[in-house]
Amino acid sequence: MRDVEERAEAVLAQLPTYVWDQDTLPVPVEDIADTQFGLLVRDVEDMASAPGAPLVEHHALSGLLLPARGEIWVNAHEAKQWPPRRRFTIGHELGHWVMHRAAGQQALFCRVNEAEAKARDIEEEASAFAAALLMPQWLFVREHARAQGDVATLCRTFGSSIAATQRRIASLF
Repeated sequence: MRDVEERAEAVLAQLPTYVWDQDTLPVPVEDIADTQFGLLVRDVEDMASAPGAPLVEHHALSGLLLPARGEIWVNAHEAKQWPPRRRFTIGHELGHWVMHRAAGQQALFCRVNEAEAKARDIEEEASAFAAALLMPQWLFVREHARAQGDVATLCRTFGSSIAATQRRIASLF
């Protein structure tokens, strides 16, 4: 996953300072999607209304990337309940944009069911990208030391969920 980490770091390094100054937290993921990649982030009530959306019975889509439209759709219900999840979903879809989109591709769909998503390498890569983008290694190490490893403090600092923060700790320490 080192390559994924480097791809996220490269995106952050290319940002103009008016988007992000390389130090202020949390990382402004929606501004990055908009300003750096020209992607519109939309909170959508009915994710199944997306062009080509798969039929899902007991699963809801967390997010999807519509490259042909230049849009990231985020599940509005999840976004309202869990703002850190929304940030991670946007970062995840940016990972797909940076690493996985193909010419002419209409959509990439991501499901809530993590067991299903983990079965696919591109989903793991997109999630690793999101973690590296939202919790850059150099800042995470610094803030981890300042917070003395306190997960709740790190979650507030990075605007991240407990699960994402704990995974980031496990991957870096």
